[in-house]
Amino acid sequence: MRKSYIIAFVLAVGVAGWIGSGFLGEQAPQPTAPQSAEIASAKKTTPLPKVRVLNSVAQDRVNQLVLLGRTEASRSVSLKAQTSGRVVKVGATKGDAVKEGDVIVLLSNEDRDARLREAKALVSQRAIEYQAAKELSDRNFRSKTQLAQSAALLDAAKAQLERIEIDISHTTVRAPFDGVLNARPVEIGDFLDVGDPVATVVDLTPILVVGSVTEQEVAHIHVGARAVAKLVTGHEITGRIRYVSSVASGTTRTFEIEMEAENSDHAVVDGVTAELRLNLDTAMAHIVSPAVLTLSDTGVVGIKAVDADNIVRFYPVEILDDTADGMWLGGLPERLTLITVGQEFVQPGQKVVAVPRDGAPVSKLEDRES
Repeated sequence: MRKSYIIAFVLAVGVAGWIGSGFLGEQAPQPTAPQSAEIASAKKTTPLPKVRVLNSVAQDRVNQLVLLGRTEASRSVSLKAQTSGRVVKVGATKGDAVKEGDVIVLLSNEDRDARLREAKALVSQRAIEYQAAKELSDRNFRSKTQLAQSAALLDAAKAQLERIEIDISHTTVRAPFDGVLNARPVEIGDFLDVGDPVATVVDLTPILVVGSVTEQEVAHIHVGARAVAKLVTGHEITGRIRYVSSVASGTTRTFEIEMEAENSDHAVVDGVTAELRLNLDTAMAHIVSPAVLTLSDTGVVGIKAVDADNIVRFYPVEILDDTADGMWLGGLPERLTLITVGQEFVQPGQKVVAVPRDGAPVSKLEDRES
């Protein structure tokens, strides 16, 4: 029985060895020489990435300086009482347009008419006294000292008359120039003393747009330059620079500028926010969609283009302006074949297939421009 166990064990080992030899002995077929060549050829013919391109030619563009500002009246005067008195008449209402010399407020004369008559009478008296003294002095009956005293009394009387006449003129407060009555804090019956505010008159013709420019920008701006201001109200006004500050602000290191524009209809008021645009110089620039912008490995903003050999090139750009029609870029060659689709998937120095809008690949710069 023991012998039968041994025979069974030997047979089991033999069968297992035979089965294992069938799997382990079978070798994977080795590629023949022709097959290796085909694989290498397949690797060499990997298709180049395709990018969509657009021919772009630089255009003449006027560089503009854009800054925020505000409208401002060309003149603003706060009128104050120059004499005391009660308000007996108001000649204009707040917001009214006034002409130079229009009566705004009239004060009562009080006793000024009486003092005027008194002053006139005294002048007449002093004039008679002086004339008599002169005649006596001419006949040597009166000394020159007495004559001089009479002349001084006459001059004093005339000065007193002039003072009362000026005081009476001050009872009428008039508009100093054509403008708009912006404020009138007094009413009939109010009593005013010297220095009390009476009214504020502003001159809106012309209107100013005031803004500030940096130290680098001020050198490009000169008096007389044309400028355009777009107001938040929707108005757009055109004018010229009338003032450029020669001294920078001590806090912001900026320079104040003023644009002057016609405003005869008073359509533009004081204190409105405005976008001021000034034309500086002309430069060559490309107008493109903002979507073509990309970043270099170092974070520089630029665009990718292909050269005559369909090699990707990266060009840093200077963003000159961003408009509704597109973005103006400077610092680029005059002619470019911009990559408009796929620029994020290719690297500078990489060869690509450039596909223009019509879908046909191009390989030469001359073909792209045709």
